[in-house]
Amino acid sequence: MKGWKDLVIGGRIDEAGNAEDYETGSWRTFRPVRDEGKCIHCLLCWIWCPDTAIKVKDGKVVAIDYDHCKGCGICAEVCPPKVHAIEMVEEAQVSKKESE
Repeated sequence: MKGWKDLVIGGRIDEAGNAEDYETGSWRTFRPVRDEGKCIHCLLCWIWCPDTAIKVKDGKVVAIDYDHCKGCGICAEVCPPKVHAIEMVEEAQVSKKESE
């Protein structure tokens, strides 16, 4: 029986902290959409994002890097409930709007 060590190199991560080396956005089913008007730039989404997909400049959230975002939803979960600046939207809905 094969174990995890028998996986091809593309099927495993040998080093910690290398999320930026792999574009994993195509795995996403849901996409985080940030409402800039609601965002208070508390940076909780940036702190908790496991894929370094939240981009910050001068202490403010400026974008979400969808090439690296897997759509896990952690950013939406940690966004303060009274703020709710990040909504998880089905990727198919976003793709439909972009094509119109």
